[in-house]
Amino acid sequence: MPYSGPGPQSVDRALAILDAVADAAGPVSAKVLARRLGCSLSTAYHLLGPLTDRGYVVRTARGYALGPRIPGLHQSLRRDLEPAPRMAGLLAGLRRATGAEAYYTAYRGGLITVVDTTAPVTDAGNPFTPGRETRAHATAHGKALLAELPRPVLRRYLAEHGMARLTGATITRADVLEAELARVRGRGFAVSEGEADPAFTCLAVALPRAAGADGADGGAVHALSLSLPGEEYRRRPAELRGALVRAAAHAAAAGAP
Repeated sequence: MPYSGPGPQSVDRALAILDAVADAAGPVSAKVLARRLGCSLSTAYHLLGPLTDRGYVVRTARGYALGPRIPGLHQSLRRDLEPAPRMAGLLAGLRRATGAEAYYTAYRGGLITVVDTTAPVTDAGNPFTPGRETRAHATAHGKALLAELPRPVLRRYLAEHGMARLTGATITRADVLEAELARVRGRGFAVSEGEADPAFTCLAVALPRAAGADGADGGAVHALSLSLPGEEYRRRPAELRGALVRAAAHAAAAGAP
């Protein structure tokens, strides 16, 4: 599909190429990238040159793939958003205690990001993977984070990102979501039962914030969450909530921002 995003065309197209390489199931040729962007093959090669030189992509015998610079970017993101020391260990402990996949998520600057997870990158069935979260209105970690935002910031987020219907259970009206977020604040945790993926339930709690870190001025807000098949969640909701609350308390004691 031809790319028509905002900003200088060469920058937009270079970023679109990087997105296309990241989204592909395997290495992708320059010809395929040119077709997806709606540009000439020579333009695709022109854009791929600096991306390759800087290590964002590498050229293999089968096409272009993500390069060695990408893991460093993710590590920098984790460092910037890390709410407490030893988060990876805390997530692993939560996974052992519950048998569910555990996630650390953050809101900052108008975006929600799944920063880390215990789910293997090879698990194609996992509905929540590291990276930008576009389904916040339908996920427990999204609700936990959105519930922490001032109403004007929340309204702006929903206006910018929308509320796409993902399943029959997805909330798609802002007033209904705001009522749900009020319940999240009242009970201290968020649940999404089949709202993002019909087979999965997720459960989340927001982490304690530093004074003034309400997301209104670019400050980060953080959450811990679990996901598992809906039937399994319904057998032991109290146990899972307890484990999640304890993990959040450990994160706070270790130095949440």
